[in-house]
Amino acid sequence: MTEPAPLPTAADIKERAAEWLQRREFWTWSKKDQAELDAWRAQSSAHEIAFIRMEGAWNRTMRLGALRQPMRQTKRETRARWSFALRSVAAALALVVLAGASVAWLNYTPEKTFSTAIGERKTLKLADGSSIQLNTDTQITLRMDAGQRHVELLRGEAFFDIHHNDHVPFTVAARGYRVIDLGTKFLVRADRGDLEVSLVEGKARIEVLNKPRQSHSAELSPGDVAVASAGSLSVVRKSQTALATELSWQRGVLIFDNTTLAEAVGELGRYNRRKFVIADPAVARRTIYGAVPATDVEAFIRVARSVMGLKVEQRNGEIVFSQ
Repeated sequence: MTEPAPLPTAADIKERAAEWLQRREFWTWSKKDQAELDAWRAQSSAHEIAFIRMEGAWNRTMRLGALRQPMRQTKRETRARWSFALRSVAAALALVVLAGASVAWLNYTPEKTFSTAIGERKTLKLADGSSIQLNTDTQITLRMDAGQRHVELLRGEAFFDIHHNDHVPFTVAARGYRVIDLGTKFLVRADRGDLEVSLVEGKARIEVLNKPRQSHSAELSPGDVAVASAGSLSVVRKSQTALATELSWQRGVLIFDNTTLAEAVGELGRYNRRKFVIADPAVARRTIYGAVPATDVEAFIRVARSVMGLKVEQRNGEIVFSQ
């Protein structure tokens, strides 16, 4: 008696969803193809969910390809580039599943410190309905009780989705500034020279610690990005697409949009312990468009070689990029 075929795994289903999306977006697509896709999606809720997630992730990356050179490409090269991007999105979704297991439910606590290792992400669910997502190499101290809700961002990057309470404001302190929630979703990054606060939804106020009435303060609306240092505070506007790009780490993806190789390698280095070196200044200025899994160094290297035509070597524990 013939044994039944094994059931497809979640990874198999994601891969199949990526194949369907690639066919629809970049190859000849007919009514027959659409009917076959509809039939596949109708076979199970797992198929339907996988395709919706893949399509959503693809849309959020603005159909960015894998890394590409600023020159004309053949149709075959373009298809290969988009194929890599789809595989990257699929891999990133798999990373999201793994990262989703790292959730802590927190009741009121006088003070507690939370941190993530390089390449790790963690979500904290608070008793008041708020949540905090910690990005790679991040550390916070949380103080939460009936009279206060306060976070100090010691290093790194965190996204705050806050349940507003007029009687107990939620505040985030970092680099000598304080962010006060006014019913908000916002991103705070303090792993570079300046403090950067990006408001995604609602309202928030940023001010200098202990000097709320001085000029270095601002009320933020969605799309505002405040850049603060010891002596200045400036606010710029960003599109929702640009903010979504900044938050792509929540899905385990790094999105590069007209990014120099130097900037891309610097960002990749936040998620990996390996050291990257660009030997040629001209190579460092090359621009990149793409979406890659944040922790997949080997994928980045493969594309740097095959698509950008770069030489990549490992010397004394360093990954060196050159022409």
